[in-house]
Amino acid sequence: MELPILTAQTGLDSFIDNRRKSRQVMVGDIAIGGGAPVSVQSMTKTKTGDAKATLEQIRRVEEAGCDIIRVTVNDWEAAEAMKEIVKGSKIPVVADIHFNHIFAIKALEAGVAKVRLNPGNIGSIERIHQVLSLAKERRVPIRIGVNSGSLEKDILEKHGYPTAEALFESAMRHVDICEDFGFSDIVISVKSTDVRLMIAAYRLIAERTDYPLHLGVTEAGTMRVGTIKSSVGIGTLLAEGIGDTIRVSLTDEPEREVEVGKEILRSLSLASRNVEIIACPTCGRLEIDLFKICDELERATNHLKKPVKVAILGCVVNGPGEAADADIGIAAGQGVGILYRKGVVVRRIKESEIVPVLIEEITNFQPE
Repeated sequence: MELPILTAQTGLDSFIDNRRKSRQVMVGDIAIGGGAPVSVQSMTKTKTGDAKATLEQIRRVEEAGCDIIRVTVNDWEAAEAMKEIVKGSKIPVVADIHFNHIFAIKALEAGVAKVRLNPGNIGSIERIHQVLSLAKERRVPIRIGVNSGSLEKDILEKHGYPTAEALFESAMRHVDICEDFGFSDIVISVKSTDVRLMIAAYRLIAERTDYPLHLGVTEAGTMRVGTIKSSVGIGTLLAEGIGDTIRVSLTDEPEREVEVGKEILRSLSLASRNVEIIACPTCGRLEIDLFKICDELERATNHLKKPVKVAILGCVVNGPGEAADADIGIAAGQGVGILYRKGVVVRRIKESEIVPVLIEEITNFQPE
């Protein structure tokens, strides 16, 4: 898929509209595919059987902006807790199922909004039919999730090692099982820890099917490494118009996954912005404690659902221009800042006043 040349705003609009056309499925009240906004997902990291702890984690990711939450249903305690979890969650709950069709049935009966399941892994045709029939009856979609680390033995032997074609073949094997039962409410993911392989596999699926795609780099790693790998992999595909929902997999708290996912979407203008802080990378010209100021401001405004661009620059070279271009800006030097509002100089303030003044300005800011 070729990227349009971005030469002007019309080019940017073309870029944003250049999304792959996919069919749409509903996960609770969240649409995936069919031109719907790209949704952000995460997964709880509690023991699912502890419904109270799981719901508390769900509450936190919801506050961070999560659209859909997945929980593992890997034992009887988890299966029994699903009804309480579904009832207590304000966002759609997805059940993550591996191998045990009874857990899938229990989750569907509990009212989950989607099931992550590879039907070829749950046993006999009769078991598959039970799950797909109940999902169809309740209008619950299924995400077929293929990972490069868990490909079927025969597919690995055929291809020699995980390849994009191997991931595609595995995914379509499970899709075919669903389609043979008349079930087509499907979302597909073909994840890998290898970013290049992940990108190639999703491109293949995108080219050959119209199913909505769940993007992710699996087991991406810690906050630093995982953020980079996920941003490169997910961001590349989204920039090409591929992808309908995303999950950033980090060895960290799930709300961190949501924050990174949201920033990936914002960077591509695929999500409305909240408070966006623009700050210089700093150099020897810096004359204020910009690290401290940005950290305090970010923590104080991270929860605000207001599209406002705030620029904080710590020198006289780029500071005035960048500050004037933002909704609210500070150009600072030698312990003093110049406050800008919509490009107009408002007043001088002391360095110690920068954070409280900006918080006040953001709170009072009225988007056009």
